Amino acid sequence: MSFPRTTSRAAVRLRIAALVAAPVLALSAACGGDDSADGARKNTPIADVPEAPSTSDTDTSKDEKQPGSRSGGRSEFYDAQMKYVQCMRVKGGYKDFPDPKLSGYLDWVKVEEIASRPGQNEAYKGGRNQVCVPEMQATFALEPERDEQKGYESMLAHAQCMRDNGVSRFTNPTMSGGHAQPGGDPNPASPVLDRDSPSYKKAREACQSKLIDSVEGMQ
Repeated sequence: MSFPRTTSRAAVRLRIAALVAAPVLALSAACGGDDSADGARKNTPIADVPEAPSTSDTDTSKDEKQPGSRSGGRSEFYDAQMKYVQCMRVKGGYKDFPDPKLSGYLDWVKVEEIASRPGQNEAYKGGRNQVCVPEMQATFALEPERDEQKGYESMLAHAQCMRDNGVSRFTNPTMSGGHAQPGGDPNPASPVLDRDSPSYKKAREACQSKLIDSVEGMQ
């Protein structure tokens, strides 16, 4: 499970609710107007990709745990994620909690489907009574270092796709301090995009493939 370094509503919605003691995860159920009618801004030009340190997801050096590094090997990350998933199924109250992807990241599409059910948003929070938060936190230290440039480019392509599919006010990601920060709602504090509207869900489905595993769920 990836818990991005970001304060955007989408990332907060997926991630802060899980860490009560550490503000890395927050959940915000947004309600707003359907944005599909604002077609004039659909093809808003996308800014050039800024320079950022680039590392390769296939770099085998990332698969070895370095002293003092927050990243573990990919197999360690996957194993830790599986422990979290198993906890969510056995202790957390979510028997259908999905397996992680082969990359080790959670399948956020399926997690969102579970958490969107009435009274089930604890799927974001480490299970009932946050019983699986320790297992969740254990995945953080073992997450392989993300390629921030790849993440930025993935979210940029996703943002353009969302606008092309009718969500005209969906904003671009940015780079801050060398880290990719997601785009999405232009006003996270008072959301204007209705993520539950049919048009938004249709665009989301059409554009989901644009997001690589390490940034899925961030915007």
